[in-house]
Amino acid sequence: MVVMLFLCIACGGNQKPEVSNEIVDNRGETPRLRVNEITTLISDSGITRYRITAPKWLVFDKAEEPYWDFPEGLHLESFDEQFHIEAEVDCRRARYYEQRKLWQLDDSVRAMNFQGNRFATQQLFWDQNTERIYSDSTIIIHQSDKQIIGEGFESNQSMTRYTIRKTRGIIPIDPNE
Repeated sequence: MVVMLFLCIACGGNQKPEVSNEIVDNRGETPRLRVNEITTLISDSGITRYRITAPKWLVFDKAEEPYWDFPEGLHLESFDEQFHIEAEVDCRRARYYEQRKLWQLDDSVRAMNFQGNRFATQQLFWDQNTERIYSDSTIIIHQSDKQIIGEGFESNQSMTRYTIRKTRGIIPIDPNE
């Protein structure tokens, strides 16, 4: 069972909620929920697994394929059972397709695994059902001793075992510089 805990950073104070008097013609194109400045924790079987922080979160639950939209990007942290960060991801736009449990991260996607390897691409997918992360875009991976550039990428969800397709270059890096 997955449980979500919502923490609204911008809540409180003397702010009055905005109420819209708009008539909704198409519920599939209108978000059911709009939240600004959110931090949410996601747990599985009582263990906190993820923390998501985002400036804006929209939930389109009546769309043909229900999804969450993060139009201004997000920061995601993945935790192990001892609450140590296993991986971090930042992007400028994201969508989560609820039924498929599929994340689509777009625009300046940056990730780091617990080994310190850094990943940069324009688009990244995370399939929670298969526990797989992948991309068909150009990917740059910075390791302690080299930088690898390729077209396409596939990894386990902790980004510790991965394959780069169409490798275009491996550049050695002097760790002393």
